[in-house]
Amino acid sequence: MGFEPKYSVVVTSRNDGHGGNIMKRMRLFVNGLLTQTRRHKVPMELIFAEWNPPADRPLLHEVLPKPAMGDQLAIRYVIVPEALHQRYQRHDVIPLYQMIAKNVGIRRAQAKWVLCTNIDLLFSDALFKTLKQESLQDGRFYRANRCDVPDGIDESWDFDRQLKYCEQNIMRRLGWDSRFENVNFAEAGLKHRTYPMKWLSNRDAAKHRAEASDFENAFYRLDKMACGDFTLMSRDMWEDIQGYLELDMYSIHIDSLGLVAAASRGYQQVVFPRKACTYHIDHPQGWEAMNPLERLKFLERRPGIGHSTLVEIGQFMLQEPRHFNLNPPDWGFANEPLEEHAFFPPSTVNA
Repeated sequence: MGFEPKYSVVVTSRNDGHGGNIMKRMRLFVNGLLTQTRRHKVPMELIFAEWNPPADRPLLHEVLPKPAMGDQLAIRYVIVPEALHQRYQRHDVIPLYQMIAKNVGIRRAQAKWVLCTNIDLLFSDALFKTLKQESLQDGRFYRANRCDVPDGIDESWDFDRQLKYCEQNIMRRLGWDSRFENVNFAEAGLKHRTYPMKWLSNRDAAKHRAEASDFENAFYRLDKMACGDFTLMSRDMWEDIQGYLELDMYSIHIDSLGLVAAASRGYQQVVFPRKACTYHIDHPQGWEAMNPLERLKFLERRPGIGHSTLVEIGQFMLQEPRHFNLNPPDWGFANEPLEEHAFFPPSTVNA
């Protein structure tokens, strides 16, 4: 096979309608990647870890778009069957273990650089230009802001119109501002301040950061907001940290612990500029869209890591920069012969 991707893009999903209007959002995502990899001439492979697919519905490869002649995107679907899903205690209330599923994709990625993201995003042109032009470095992991937009995109629009809609309808922005290194403005409740006020806040915060311990600063400065939507590092680095922690619980904050694990190994975080962002298609069952009482009821059925626990674990790990080896050696079901359906751009099949 002559196709050599520069990036492996890892996502997980299933054809069960989760999150609301899921098929539309997945089609927008796949078509967006097909368009931009072709437009910017960036060869990628998209790996769907299709976790515990419903027996009464088509598999994703049967219903989602496929690469055509001249495309720069290969699409692989790796099936994690019900039998593996049922090994987990909470299999009946958590139909998809998001981070374990992403580990499945990480272990099977073929490119040097592996991006873990989600299936309800569009990437800005500035982000794709950054991925094409940026000289990525081993020892660094990369983050991008997530901008939430309403679910008002029409699939019949051309891609430029879809991106224009996203640019003009940002509801909220999640992530660090790459221009400032001392303040997480969203966490501090200061994200609506003007640039000069942010500059002053960042300057004033530098004194507090100087008084905090190294590991407290390292934890605080990690861009943990919506990091499951965009975390990029080399495949060797993902292997070094054993991917995401494989826990039998809801995925909240497990993505953040992936950043902590990388930082504890001495890897350096890089936050892309604000324009190099992702656009997340908002949906009523999304975590950010829930009010606090809805989140409480959600976690009643699907326990997850609380924020205080995240802080405690994160700072502990950063004080102990070593391999914790919390996952099994075959994390990501590395030794399981999983069913796979692969689709390559036709022009590369016989290359």
